[in-house]
Amino acid sequence: MTENAFDHRTDFFEFQSLDTRWMDNDAYGHMNNVVHYSLIDTAVTNWQRERGFFDFTDVQFFVVESGCKYLQQAAYPDKIHLGLCVTHIGRTSWRYDIGLFRNQEARAFALGFFAQVQVDANSQRPTPIGPQILQHLQSIQRT
Repeated sequence: MTENAFDHRTDFFEFQSLDTRWMDNDAYGHMNNVVHYSLIDTAVTNWQRERGFFDFTDVQFFVVESGCKYLQQAAYPDKIHLGLCVTHIGRTSWRYDIGLFRNQEARAFALGFFAQVQVDANSQRPTPIGPQILQHLQSIQRT
């Protein structure tokens, strides 16, 4: 993640809302770091499912890199709003940036990223992004 990452709700285009659970808190009373990654993964997967990414049987999507920068704490019973945008599209891969927002706060408490590569389902080799998927990715691309 870069130091000048965007951290305001208006920097993101598509939102998923997920509830925290009591079990998400750690011994210090705040959301455990692994929960951040789970929320990011769920938000991206939900967005992709809603757009039919998993309807394609000839390709698969591999996560090749992910990360999270923690800015503030969150804890149960916060409602987490995850804002998505695409910040890079290559020939076979792309990167989502994800802002995690507590309740109605305008600034993110964490900033994550999630890079994927599209591979051929049989050969497991990278394959060019198809036009339907590309169109969805471009619809939330930050330029």
